[in-house]
Amino acid sequence: MPLKRWEQLSSKILFSNKYWDYHLDEFKIEDGEKGEYHYIRTGGSSMIIPVTDNGKLLLVNQYRYLNQRESLEFPCGSISAKLTSKENAIKELREETGYSAKELIPAGFFSPFNGVTDEMCYVYVAKELFADKLKADATEEFELHELTPDKIDELIADNTIWDGMTIAAWMLAKKLISTNTK
Repeated sequence: MPLKRWEQLSSKILFSNKYWDYHLDEFKIEDGEKGEYHYIRTGGSSMIIPVTDNGKLLLVNQYRYLNQRESLEFPCGSISAKLTSKENAIKELREETGYSAKELIPAGFFSPFNGVTDEMCYVYVAKELFADKLKADATEEFELHELTPDKIDELIADNTIWDGMTIAAWMLAKKLISTNTK
């Protein structure tokens, strides 16, 4: 039996900034029940898994204000309306690591928080890296780390890597990386 569909009755933006819009929808379920749904609408994000010539992976350590702690993550950022997910991936890679890539391989996509946002995160594996720094936003500070795939697994298992988007991206790209780095 198919699940009940929801019909949107109205939608309004309660707040907006350059990264996302906060929406409030009124809806009706097929059985007639009505309700409100609050959510964030974004342009999506791009996450990049940079692979060095020696098969190690680049991650960035950065401060996360909401959790009041540092976080070891793959480079990632919101997609502006002017860029595709691939163009955004290249921009974020340059800003956060100081590298660009001759090859960018799509690894998949996922929804980071599908009950709260419509965001889709597009994951790319970056290979054949070369120096190509792009100035980061003033609120961003990055410390670059070069790790083996086994070390990433270890740091996920012991919760040193706790960023959900990094963990999800690693699951999508891990097999692709292990088959392409040999």
